[in-house]
Amino acid sequence: MAIEIPWLDLRSAVENEPKPLDFVFPGFKSGAVGALVSPGGTGKTMLALQVAVTVATGADLLNLADMDSAWRLVTGPVVFLTGEDPADVLSGRFHAIGRHLNTSQCEAMYNNLAVAPLVGFSADMMSREWRNWIENVTRGARLVVIDTLRRFHKLDENDGGHMKGVLDYMEQLCSVNRTSVLFLHHTNKAGAFSSGDAQQASRGSSVLTDNVRFQANLIGMGAAEAETWGVDEECRRHFVRWSFPKLNHSAPISDQWYRRHEGGVLKPAVLERQRKPKGVLPFKKSKAVTEGADDNW
Repeated sequence: MAIEIPWLDLRSAVENEPKPLDFVFPGFKSGAVGALVSPGGTGKTMLALQVAVTVATGADLLNLADMDSAWRLVTGPVVFLTGEDPADVLSGRFHAIGRHLNTSQCEAMYNNLAVAPLVGFSADMMSREWRNWIENVTRGARLVVIDTLRRFHKLDENDGGHMKGVLDYMEQLCSVNRTSVLFLHHTNKAGAFSSGDAQQASRGSSVLTDNVRFQANLIGMGAAEAETWGVDEECRRHFVRWSFPKLNHSAPISDQWYRRHEGGVLKPAVLERQRKPKGVLPFKKSKAVTEGADDNW
């Protein structure tokens, strides 16, 4: 089969004003492959589910619009493929999310969001059978989420050639189906024990960072950060920080803080740095306050 290459029209590029880039959510350009990286148990699945619900329904659950004033939410079909959580766990997550949606938003979610719990199916995107299935179910989707990458292949994550093949397939899927793929991934050991907000926190070959155009990290609040923001030690586990160490197609985005609520739902938290005058202990909100509805810190 002959290879057909679409050459860039340089005259058109120079003489015509470029169209604004289309972003699925701030920083993540449509048609691209991106990564969401965090240690296990931090909340990346819930974050990804809320992003998926936002794209499917238009309900901005994470205040994404505040990250980039120029970004405009465009809704569309979303496919969420997960090898992490079984159906009963996912049902509980969506029940919690549903409490934050109105009737019309729920109906939009039922129509636009397709979720496949694949625990126990040994999904392998590098096999012909699974490639055909994935291509069929993601056709026409504005966003495809893969949770987690490790659950969808049987290759060596430390082998750059193997991981290039995995990314090449996801890029091909984006091109053929005119979609965008966000895969969830775990941090390496160094990232898990450090701040975890660097590009290199991603586990496995550096290809998984170098060859994607977008990487976001989700990090739990550390002890030093809790001190800075005046959060009690026993309450800091409820807070996570969404950082954006790699944005190839957009301007930098400030880190976003979220607080975990009932059912694991993440809601934006407004934190204020605590001043520490000599001889005066920093003020910290107590557990009783953190269990309330006040997200302004």
